[in-house]
Amino acid sequence: MAADLKFAKTHEWIRPEADGRATVGISAYAVEALTDLVFMQLPAVGKKVKAGESIGEIESVKAVSDMYAPVSGEIVEVNAALPNQLETLGKDPYGAGWIVRIKPDDPAELANLLDRPAYEALVKS
Repeated sequence: MAADLKFAKTHEWIRPEADGRATVGISAYAVEALTDLVFMQLPAVGKKVKAGESIGEIESVKAVSDMYAPVSGEIVEVNAALPNQLETLGKDPYGAGWIVRIKPDDPAELANLLDRPAYEALVKS
């Protein structure tokens, strides 16, 4: 897990990219908690989202869970291959298992998120 990742309490991670965009996914902890994944709904490219707003759903044999935007901005890219290859989330949740790329409205919003040690403490509690 890269040190530059930030986490939402809802188990999404975000990594700022050099081009000003940010890559978003769900944590290995979330993937493990969901267990057998069967379906994923991604947002439309161009959708404007607010921090904490649902950007799609992920369904396992146990439950349907919303995925949330960790920051406000515009969805500029989705990992279109992911819904047909959900096993990628288990194998590489912080790399090939990315879900969307967002162009943040305000990069300072990243300061509101948890760093890795704080997130690890959250999931242990």
